Amino acid sequence: MTEKEKMQKGMLYDANYDKNLLEERIKAKSICYDFNQLHPAEIEKQIEVMKKLLGKIKNNFSIIAPFWCDYGYNIEIGENFFANHNTVILDGAKVTFGDNVFIAPNCGFYTAAHPIDFEKRNQGLEYAYPITVGDNVWIGAGVQVMPGVTIGNNVVIGAGSIVIKDIPDNSVAVGNPCKVIREIKE
Repeated sequence: MTEKEKMQKGMLYDANYDKNLLEERIKAKSICYDFNQLHPAEIEKQIEVMKKLLGKIKNNFSIIAPFWCDYGYNIEIGENFFANHNTVILDGAKVTFGDNVFIAPNCGFYTAAHPIDFEKRNQGLEYAYPITVGDNVWIGAGVQVMPGVTIGNNVVIGAGSIVIKDIPDNSVAVGNPCKVIREIKE
């Protein structure tokens, strides 16, 4: 089994020394670099670059530079997607965003993590678990979403939150660790 196949199955894999994964990350980061160097008024070029990078997109989206990801092909964005400055997506596993998702500045979505066992960690091993964000979600500034998390539909995540567990539909959630503080009933 290749390291990429292990990565896609959520198994421990060699992210640091596998030649194919290194090449794929360099390709994605090169595309990110090109995107980040574009003038803010070059919207059509920005869209073209993102279409080369991302795995699946819909018609209407906006991503504000700088933007970084590991592979790009594991990222799917829905209609009316907006990501503000300094969005980082470590997409060793699938990262799926629904429709009408708004991401404030300085947010991160991290599918990758390392073993607690230092011997495995020192070998360069990591794992990646998917992240799913539903429809009609607003993610406040500085939010960090950890591996394996699902954020439901119609959710607001408060600024500065660290999301380590699933968040149910129709919720406002905040904090470190992020917890539901109230249901959205309107």
